[in-house]
Amino acid sequence: MSGPARTTAHASSRAAVLDVIRAAGTISRVGLINATGFTGATISTVVRRLIDDGLVVETGRAESTGGKRRVLLQLNQSSRYAVGVHLDHAGLTYVLTNLGGSVVARMSRAGAGAEDPPAVVARMAGEVDALIESVGVKRERVLGLGLVSPGPLSPTSGMRLTPPLMRHWEDFPLDRALQEATGLPVVSDNDATAAALGEHWSGGVGGAATFAALYMGTGIGAGLLVDGITYRGTSGNAGEIGHSCLDVEGPECWCGARGCVEALAGPSAVVAAARADETLARAAGLADDSRRGRPSSVTADFAAVTRAARRGEPGARALLERSARYLAVAARTLANIMDLELVVLTGPSLAIAGSVYLPVVQEELDRAFFSRAAHPVAVRLSRSAATAPAIGAAAMVLQSELVPLRQGLRLPDNLADSEPVPVRSAGA
Repeated sequence: MSGPARTTAHASSRAAVLDVIRAAGTISRVGLINATGFTGATISTVVRRLIDDGLVVETGRAESTGGKRRVLLQLNQSSRYAVGVHLDHAGLTYVLTNLGGSVVARMSRAGAGAEDPPAVVARMAGEVDALIESVGVKRERVLGLGLVSPGPLSPTSGMRLTPPLMRHWEDFPLDRALQEATGLPVVSDNDATAAALGEHWSGGVGGAATFAALYMGTGIGAGLLVDGITYRGTSGNAGEIGHSCLDVEGPECWCGARGCVEALAGPSAVVAAARADETLARAAGLADDSRRGRPSSVTADFAAVTRAARRGEPGARALLERSARYLAVAARTLANIMDLELVVLTGPSLAIAGSVYLPVVQEELDRAFFSRAAHPVAVRLSRSAATAPAIGAAAMVLQSELVPLRQGLRLPDNLADSEPVPVRSAGA
């Protein structure tokens, strides 16, 4: 094998081996042979090169099973880093992760607001510099920057599907501009897809082969992973559950349709209903901003309604539970279509109000999921709901270095002690 074909095979085998080591934590060369199906010669060559590159280290030996104790391998966590950035109208979230996806630094700053895109990019570049410098990481160890936002990005068309508050970003090539400003390679995607990837990368979904991250920030969406592979669809718009219809004669949505989940259940809908009730608006403190001449923030107002619900305000609790019921029906629809094992509730708004939404979504799936006789669908709240998109953005960068090009790998239950079962060979 020579030329491009050999290069592709090497890249694929290297990525496959790295991904298995990452997922396993520690693993022997024999375990790698069993998990990947590569030959012993391929594993030996790939592992040697990974050690030479500083990406993998040997870390002691496994328990003896009667023969020679096997040398265990693990990622060299501090050998490489990645930056993740979540851009939203309401806020900017930054994380720096190590090679294993663990967050080593994070910060939150003011959102895009009404600022011109070039001014925001300049500010983001400075904030990325500050993030990296805060932990003393050498710049050459940073693989790149992952950028996620409410709408899909592309180098040629900018942010074409943007919510109303970010319309001035349409046609702005954000990823190219940020790459020029930071000097780092930039990869981009939407925030819901990134949140799902972040859950997978951090090990938060266990062995679930098919799961969805149901995301609620200022809008609603979902990220989908099937066998460890992110499903994006033809144009990167897969999982837009917020724009599925629940009422054909319902309120108009910013996307142009009527009765969308987002129009009925999103934070803006909750806040609008709360403001329309003078008693509730007063109890939640929503009237204060308008009287003091401050601009209203959907995120802050949604948090205020949630706090009122926790204090026992019945109107606020009723609004959140109504939103949760709509979201639960959307989750059931997605579970029916994808035959999901797991739904993870994530995103800044669910970080605030997830305790209200989780039991409602779980009850709906327990009661009405079509395949419930075959298997249940578990629902849980993300451990990092507020920063999940940024963590997923960094994982996108790591994935380009660590994850197989075309297929996911489902790991055996016992990697270290399982016997090798060679299936295929790959050029090293």
